[in-house]
Amino acid sequence: MTRAHLIRIFAASVVCFVLQGFTTTSSPNELNYELSVSTAGQDFYQVANKLYQEIGLSESELSTEVFQKALRGYVFLRYTNELENHRYLTIMDFSKSSNQKRLWLIDLYQKCVVFNELVAHGKNSGDKDASYFSNRPNSRKSSLGFYVTGSTYNGKHRYSLKLRGLEPGFNSNAFARGIVIHGAYYVSEEIAQAQKSVGRSFGCPAVSQEVNRDLVDLIKGGTCLFIYHPQSYYNEKSKILNNDQFIPIELLNALLN
Repeated sequence: MTRAHLIRIFAASVVCFVLQGFTTTSSPNELNYELSVSTAGQDFYQVANKLYQEIGLSESELSTEVFQKALRGYVFLRYTNELENHRYLTIMDFSKSSNQKRLWLIDLYQKCVVFNELVAHGKNSGDKDASYFSNRPNSRKSSLGFYVTGSTYNGKHRYSLKLRGLEPGFNSNAFARGIVIHGAYYVSEEIAQAQKSVGRSFGCPAVSQEVNRDLVDLIKGGTCLFIYHPQSYYNEKSKILNNDQFIPIELLNALLN
């Protein structure tokens, strides 16, 4: 890791700590399962909106609606024990053009945005804007939905992060397709400004080479990642996105403590 990378991570951590402070959450054995609330109810959305404000997400142009959707899936996956690491939530909003910073890495413990970066979509998903998505092998399209991060490896694109898609029909073939987070020379602010878009991948959510290693090292090992687009079929059919799970209210309140 370069000296510049270390300085960047240290500075982000200090800012997060000063603004919000470190928080802890209850363990499953400490939760009262008799006091439950629905992830589709008003209690959940009140918590989501309050957390949105505490993190300061309006300043980074992530919409309240997209954050609510991402948090709803995150809480469900946390409750169903799909996540090994609860601290980080990564959101990619593919309704935004590729020349915009549409990736957010959120630290839910310290309640701050650690990274807000450019990210590429698949070659056959569209040019500047992503409009087409697929779960098929060799489609060279991006896949929507919720993922859990896996392990790292050094491959064709050097340091990369494996992803496991959790949604049949939408992204469940991601691992077999080799859909990973990796650094790419065609993702940079200079290219985004000059061409009004970044380059495109074969379906991977590629980021700049400058931030790739630091970002991957934070979210590897079982964190939640959500790729969003207002495509009606996904938004209507996703079981994770539309879950109506009753969860302990303590688990919900822990997000605010």
